[in-house]
Formats: sequence, C-alpha cells, structure tokens
Amino acid sequence: MKKLLSNKAYIAVFVAPGLILFLVMAVIPLFTTGYYGLFNYDGIGEKVFIGLKNYKELFTTDPYFLRSVLNSFILAAGSLFIQIPIALFLAILLANGIKGEGFYRTVFFLPVVISSMVIGQLWCKIFNSEGLLNAILGALGMVNDTAWLVNPKTAYMTTVIPAIWQSIGYHMVILYAGVKNISPEYYEAAKLDGATGFKAATKITIPLLKPTILLTTITSTNGTLQLFDESLNLTNGGPGKSTMTMSHYIYNTSFVQSPNFGYAAAMSIVILVMVAVLALIQMKVGDER
Repeated sequence: MKKLLSNKAYIAVFVAPGLILFLVMAVIPLFTTGYYGLFNYDGIGEKVFIGLKNYKELFTTDPYFLRSVLNSFILAAGSLFIQIPIALFLAILLANGIKGEGFYRTVFFLPVVISSMVIGQLWCKIFNSEGLLNAILGALGMVNDTAWLVNPKTAYMTTVIPAIWQSIGYHMVILYAGVKNISPEYYEAAKLDGATGFKAATKITIPLLKPTILLTTITSTNGTLQLFDESLNLTNGGPGKSTMTMSHYIYNTSFVQSPNFGYAAAMSIVILVMVAVLALIQMKVGDER
C-alpha cells in the first residue's frame, strides 16, 4: 500500500476525476461568470465590453438590487437567531432519549426532503386571503381577512417563515448527531455536582458542540443568502419587488426581464463575495470563542 501511495502516477489517476469535476463544475463557471460581468450581453447578440460599469450600477443606480440584498440578509439573520436555536433545542431534547425519539426525528426532518415547490404551494394555502391562517384567526374571534401575500407589511414574513421552517430539521439532525457523540461521562460527572437539565446543556452540551454549531451557522447563512424558491413561489418578489431575494433578482434579470446576462453575472460575483466574506467572519468569530 505504501508503495502504491508513493507512486505519483497512481495518485494522479485517483485525484484526476475529482479535480476535473471540480474544475468543470466550479472553477471554470466562476471565471466565466466574472468574465461576462464585464460586458453588456443579452445571451444572444454581440458582447459589448463595459468594464466595471455593471458593478457600479449595482450600488449606485439600481434600487432593486440593494433591496434584494437587504431582504436576503434579513432572512439570514432570521436563520441565525431563530432557525439555529430552535434546531439546537430540538436536537438536545431528542438526544436525551425521549419516548418516540426516532419518530419525532423523522417528522422534523420530513420538510427537508419535500420539494420547495410543494412547500411553496402548501404555505400559499396557509397565507391565502381565504386560507388556513385567516380561518384559524376567525375561529378564535379575531376576524382577519388580511391578504398576507400581497400586503407590503406582511408579504416578506410569508417568505421568511417557510424558509426557516423547512430547514430546521436539516440543522437539527446535524446538531443531534453532535450531541450523541458527546461522551456520557461528562454528564455523569456533572450529575454528581448537581448539574442537570438546563445547566448541563449550557455548561457541557453547547460548549462541546461549538464546531458543529459553527458548521450549521455557516451552511444556514450561505443557504439563506442564496434562497430563491420561496420568493418565487409565494410572492414572485412582490408586491413591488419588496420580497425579492438576490438569487431571485438574478433570475429575473437573466430570463424574465429584458435579458442582461452581463448584469446578472456581475450580481452573481457580488453575492459570491458577500457569502465568502460572511463565512470567513463566522469562522473567525467561532475560532475566537
């Protein structure tokens, strides 16, 4: 085996497929996108070189882009401060061996494997003017005919809630596995000192879960900053593009409005930089704690 691994030719053969796939699926598209971001290009006609004009327009004359950035970051904040704590609470609760643990774990994870299109239609039925939410409010004597999906004051909430709800189970399973990997000896020693329940969770479980929590916060933030389906399915970015996310705006710029692939490519690069910088900040903060 050592002789095999010492042969550079064999190493190259094993590494080559993954490296080629990475180049084709990630590196080449990345540089191609950066290249198109320097042009005015509709995807069919001639490319017109305009340098950094697309990037300048994004931050100076395009109010919808900045609005989409704000929407995406609000969603990311909701993910960090609502989704992750709920997922952590459920993970600790299930890992303590409650009755029906396997059943509840499956139920909580079920929304993750359901298509986002189906999730969107489900929540449309809930938030519709004649939907389940208004029916429940009416039954409780709180007569309400709010058009949740088209009311500017509530429309964005209708995209945030489904997005957070759908992914809670995904992060819960990751955190659950982390809790299960903690040695029972820690809890036995803490029990002798009278540390059980909430105190054991805050003094033992959460500190030892730090790497796992960091992983879930990074994946959650990156996923929500690239959210597309809920914005498209529930509100289609309306009313007045008030609920449009960055990914949805890129899609509209590329395929729905007068196609401008160069402008959409510039937006894609900006989003990539934002996600990368935010991930680095989270890793830095996580390392310092």
